[in-house]
Amino acid sequence: MKFKIDGFVAAIIVVIAIAYMVPQLGRDDSPLPLDTIGSIGVSLIFFFYGLKLSREKLVSGLKNWKLHVLVQSTTFLLFPLIVLVFLPFVEGEHAHLIWLAFLFLAALPSTVSSSVVMVSIAKGNIPAAIFNASISGLVGIVITPLWMGLFIQQTSSEFDLSQIYLKLTLEILGPVLLGIILQRYLGKYVQRYSKQLSTFDKSVILLIIYRSFAESFDQNIFGSVGVIDLLTILFASLVLFFSVYSFSGYLSRVLRFTHEDQITAQFCGTKKSLIHGTVFSKILFQNSAQVGILLLPLMMFHAMQIFIISIIASKKSDQGTTMR
Repeated sequence: MKFKIDGFVAAIIVVIAIAYMVPQLGRDDSPLPLDTIGSIGVSLIFFFYGLKLSREKLVSGLKNWKLHVLVQSTTFLLFPLIVLVFLPFVEGEHAHLIWLAFLFLAALPSTVSSSVVMVSIAKGNIPAAIFNASISGLVGIVITPLWMGLFIQQTSSEFDLSQIYLKLTLEILGPVLLGIILQRYLGKYVQRYSKQLSTFDKSVILLIIYRSFAESFDQNIFGSVGVIDLLTILFASLVLFFSVYSFSGYLSRVLRFTHEDQITAQFCGTKKSLIHGTVFSKILFQNSAQVGILLLPLMMFHAMQIFIISIIASKKSDQGTTMR
């Protein structure tokens, strides 16, 4: 059996390399408004997903409460509990800071666009993925500060809920609802151009990856820690990811989920949002000198999760095609 590198995985590696060599385009003062382009791209992704869904299928997906409970429990309970297990073994201020960074990673909500895109590629339960990815950000507004508040000092900073709710509504929920409303009129075109839309979805994900890594390389975040620290963070991220992925898969089988629901449970429950992490870090952490290190595990985990899940999603997609 020959090993074949997935085209999307290869594209991720190329984009990271480009971000390293040309990080200037990822700056806030870049002539290319990548944040705006990315936001529009995410909104279009969810608009197209809305066009794929009928009201009946969406309502049916929302009723799958066991799946929703598993995904949200995995995201906000299982992740932090795994990290908490290692707290008694942490010694020294530097090691505690890295552990705190992992707790921050573990307490964050799931990604939105990449979760649904990967579930779609793997032919999982898309309505349930949209539901869980959307509400995860809302749940995280409450849960993430509560987890971090147990281990960092409380500050007088106010948490601007309105801005986050507005962003979620405008970029995610609104486009999905608009797509559902227009599904009877435009749904046939989505089916006709499904391959082109899949390419568009992946392009938006690659843009987000470039923006994240370009900013990191430009600010030399990876130079703030040693090689041993980087290897330790990478190894711990892999262990954390596969522990949650395997356990959520085991629970899915125990609960007798369908193949589509199992894909959604494992893909949505193992993701962590770099976007939410960046916003939350500015509010929860006042010491700007430490923010880079506190975001480092999240950035590495974010790239790694897309890399690994893209491989798994492609394999599951090929398996589904072969079985037809």
